[in-house]
Amino acid sequence: MTPRECFAELYPPPPTDFFRDYNGRMKLNLNAILKWFVPLAAIAALAAWMYLSPEGALGKLDAVGYAVCHRIDARSFQINDRQLPLCARCTGEFYTAGLALIFQIFVSKRRAQFPSKGIIAALIFFFLAFGIDGSNSYLYLLKQTTPGRLDAIPNLYIPNNVFRLFTGSGMGIALGATLFPALNQTLWRKQDDRPALTWKTFGALTALTVILNLLILTDAPVVLYPIAYLSALGALTLLVIVFAMLWIIIMRQDNAFEHPRQLWLPALAGLTLALLMVLSIDLFRFRFTGTWSGLPGIGG
Repeated sequence: MTPRECFAELYPPPPTDFFRDYNGRMKLNLNAILKWFVPLAAIAALAAWMYLSPEGALGKLDAVGYAVCHRIDARSFQINDRQLPLCARCTGEFYTAGLALIFQIFVSKRRAQFPSKGIIAALIFFFLAFGIDGSNSYLYLLKQTTPGRLDAIPNLYIPNNVFRLFTGSGMGIALGATLFPALNQTLWRKQDDRPALTWKTFGALTALTVILNLLILTDAPVVLYPIAYLSALGALTLLVIVFAMLWIIIMRQDNAFEHPRQLWLPALAGLTLALLMVLSIDLFRFRFTGTWSGLPGIGG
């Protein structure tokens, strides 16, 4: 072993994208490249989304909803005849998912275990209610758009925005309740092994959701405006979290974080990938429909 190798720690490589080893060869510093590339990619994706999406704050939210929701006007809540970014079901689903994540950040912190079997059973019930109401509503829509073909199949009930909102909210709780502990299991080196939701906190979250849903049904603009933001940003946040977790796993950084300030790079990577996905779906859909509103020729 040479003297230089013995004291190699005295000669750390400079923090640049590339550096030379002690034999003068160029080596690639992938982490340093990503710390430059990912923020630039995030800025580019955000700029493209801001430029291509409709004007105004609600227009930007419409662009998020446009990628994940049919946005049929008759199935959406309105603010002074202005459609919300997502339909009633997706509004309930994504505002509640966002609410569930915020709720658990403050209440559960780094708890990384999934809920008890009893709570999981309740979440499965929410999922089934979401699926049944969605299927019944879709059947009703098909009967309206293709009259006579499906009349022999009865609807369970006449679908409406009240059922859509509540079943969507139940699905949002299920999404938040499963995604949050999965995120904690992916991120933290030191985890809290308790369940992220207990019956007490699950009951509080469900009660809060019911209260907010009843307020939404008043159609008061003071309620619908923040719900419009929370639902669209909730949808985007779910995508960011999923893509950030995928980034962390691919980069083999799972269970490597100790403080939230260390998460800026995976978060930016997740945001970039989420915006690219939203933009891709938006441009594809707009190319075939020519409108940022709901599906042309479909209502009710």
